[in-house]
Amino acid sequence: MSQVAGQLPEAETEEDRDQGAESAEGTEERPGPRGWRQRRPRAARGVSVSVTVLAGVLLLCALVLPNRVERLTFDAFVRIPAEGVLLAGLLLSLPPRPRRIAAVTTGALLGVLTVLKFLDMGFYQVLARPFDLVLDWILLDDATDFLRETFGRTGQVLAVVGVLVLLAGVLVATTLSAVRITNLMVRHRPVAARTTLILGTAWITCVTLGVQFTDVPIASKINADYVDNRVEQVRAGLRDAEVFEKQAAVDAFAATPPDQLLTGLRGKDVLFTFIESYGRVAIDDPAMAGQIDTVLDEGTDRLEKAGFSSRSAWLRSPVTGAGSWLAHSTFLSGLWIKNQQRYRSLTTSDRATLNSYFRKTGAWRTVGIVPGVRRAWPEGEFFALDHIYDSEQLGYHGPYFSWTPVPDQFSLEAFERLERGKKDREPIMAEIILASSHNPWAPVAHMIDWEDLGDGSVFHGIKEQGKDPKEVWKDPDSVRAEYANAIEYSLRSVVEYVERYGDDDTVLVFLGDHQPVPTVTAGSRSKDVPITIVARDPKVLDRIADWGWTDGIKPAEDAPQWPMNQFRDRFMTAYGPRD
Repeated sequence: MSQVAGQLPEAETEEDRDQGAESAEGTEERPGPRGWRQRRPRAARGVSVSVTVLAGVLLLCALVLPNRVERLTFDAFVRIPAEGVLLAGLLLSLPPRPRRIAAVTTGALLGVLTVLKFLDMGFYQVLARPFDLVLDWILLDDATDFLRETFGRTGQVLAVVGVLVLLAGVLVATTLSAVRITNLMVRHRPVAARTTLILGTAWITCVTLGVQFTDVPIASKINADYVDNRVEQVRAGLRDAEVFEKQAAVDAFAATPPDQLLTGLRGKDVLFTFIESYGRVAIDDPAMAGQIDTVLDEGTDRLEKAGFSSRSAWLRSPVTGAGSWLAHSTFLSGLWIKNQQRYRSLTTSDRATLNSYFRKTGAWRTVGIVPGVRRAWPEGEFFALDHIYDSEQLGYHGPYFSWTPVPDQFSLEAFERLERGKKDREPIMAEIILASSHNPWAPVAHMIDWEDLGDGSVFHGIKEQGKDPKEVWKDPDSVRAEYANAIEYSLRSVVEYVERYGDDDTVLVFLGDHQPVPTVTAGSRSKDVPITIVARDPKVLDRIADWGWTDGIKPAEDAPQWPMNQFRDRFMTAYGPRD
């Protein structure tokens, strides 16, 4: 008997020991007769079953989770994930130790994919595109800055901590869930094997027959496709620097002598004015078109009465939702600046921009009105501006309007006071950024008598009349309404400025930098922004007569649409020497 007993441990296989350990996992009780599992076995079993069910649901959700908010529908989760079937078969076939490693690795990878999908959701909501694993990490820092500027330091800290806790929780939960479900499958290996086989057969059948639930295929391989797309995205991101370097080396005007540059604008004040988030949706969307059309039609009439003519068209921006600096640099450099890597490469190069070509002639003083800049801006030197006026140098002593440091009307008045209104000055080329239409569009300033602007203190009372952005963003319709109000304010500021201060030597080019966030565009994929050239001297607009642009400050629906990076060369050609 002792001999047989002594042989039992040797007869026990490693697989048996592993299964025994896995069976015990999750049911281990604290020693002592007063353990709650012993005293309440039904409750203990209920808790165990509930945790297992939750683990299974979590893994299923991770396997079929889409990466866009609008796709988070019930039918998106009624699918058979091919990756789940294959992983189940793999885990059942592995020996104990590799199986444990594979279970932990699988759970962690599913957690990472889930986190990346959450990032995609955020980027789609703001930028209408997925997160770029190579090029977008720097934008996370910009996002935290935006939170601080909009909701204060406390709001920023709370948001960042909350996000980090959530991401860590997802990784831990998916890993523990994968281990728990793997142990369950091993304890019930025959049932798990049959279920895996049935699901695999069902997946193949659904693919073959094209079976769908509503409009969503039952058979899913969303994670395989997602990983494949991300791998290709990384490859493209790594190649992009080389591609951009070749593009940046080509400049049609690099060898043009200064006295042959921009000859058609000599003696004129040329004002390149960007209106934040002024996109095509403001004109095309039926919910906003009536309001914005009225502003544009009235603006065209008022400018005509003041002796000005205007032409308008569309430009396609490289970005949407955010990333104004990418659009600005695309417009000014003639290169397609679609990501932060390209922006850094551009601003550390000797590429000439519209600004630098104006400066190169020696016929203009170049200045920048950039109220959105509130800290050191080393890139400013690249843009060849003789002087930059940031939010601290405009003489504004009023309140911020959420993110917006200085209302547009005050920015334009400050430009007149600080630069253009001076006597005995040389012609000016100005880059002017109007930020009142920047997200979150609440509270919004409104026009007042230009004589009452003073030092901006008057805007304290105006801000108090505005709406709370936290309340506005509870309802998409409210967001869209306030966006339209903000665009109206920016447009009125521009029109009234030209009407009040413009003269025969004024040439205004104003445009949007990008479309607003998807909450406003409501699913539109257009990246078009309006662009308008205004001048009193008919010779200025005669130079672009062959462009086919629309009369007035509202572009027609079928007006020409150019990629934004093409404007620089077309503009310089139109206003260069003529044979």
